[in-house]
Amino acid sequence: MKTQKAVNNAVYRTRGHAWWDEQEGDFASLRFWVNPVRFVYFTRVIERERGSGRVLETVLDVGCGGGYLAEEFAKAGFAVTGVDAAPESIMCARRHAAETGLQIEYLEGRAERIPLDNEAFDVVLCCDVLEHVDDFERALAEIARVMKPNGLFFYDTVNRTLISKVAVIKVAQEWRSTAFVAPGSHVWSRFIKPRELAAAMARQGLINREVRGIAPGANAIAYWLGLRRLAQGKMSCRELGSRLPLRETRGLSVSYMGYATKVPRDPAACPARKMTT
Repeated sequence: MKTQKAVNNAVYRTRGHAWWDEQEGDFASLRFWVNPVRFVYFTRVIERERGSGRVLETVLDVGCGGGYLAEEFAKAGFAVTGVDAAPESIMCARRHAAETGLQIEYLEGRAERIPLDNEAFDVVLCCDVLEHVDDFERALAEIARVMKPNGLFFYDTVNRTLISKVAVIKVAQEWRSTAFVAPGSHVWSRFIKPRELAAAMARQGLINREVRGIAPGANAIAYWLGLRRLAQGKMSCRELGSRLPLRETRGLSVSYMGYATKVPRDPAACPARKMTT
């Protein structure tokens, strides 16, 4: 079997202190460009599910980074826990939550071995993470383990297509005129096709319910010019997100998001397990 090229996950340690720095393109682009569209989608689904009488109160953010999604859910009234493999990111998340008065529990831990108990959360998030881990199916198994029966799993990741290779690898990472993230932050061979993700989730008792695309709301030329200005320091990520917001689409050719529900299993097939931090 051919070994996949490693992702440069070191950036989350060397620059993990800078998640809330608006000049950090790697992170600020997630905060101002990606986070708004996925948070709106996730909360819309939650409200729809609550409408059918479901109680959804506890949230786990796996691969929480500096706490972008964790803080949004905490502000919305959820009891939130965040887990991340980079201690620097966890320290940054804790510091920012304290500064903003938000009660969020942050723990260090890998997606492939989450340091929390079985069936502890109503909702689990895993965003911009599955394409970075060494064993994404093992991560899905752990996510299923910590979810309550019939719980909701929300994800976003990147499709493995020619278009994503150009947009995410070439434009965002390699071409000097437009690059705004660290080299090696994404590796195309690690991207996951929607059907691959759905099949892997199903093997862990997570049934995919919906998938939606994430794409620029403007035309390709405006998008290209905006990224050039960003790379030249003439536009901030905040301004980029305001002028050229991403939107929810039907097309899945680059980034996509969705949700799954956990099918209850026979308790004998999933023995009780407690994790200690």
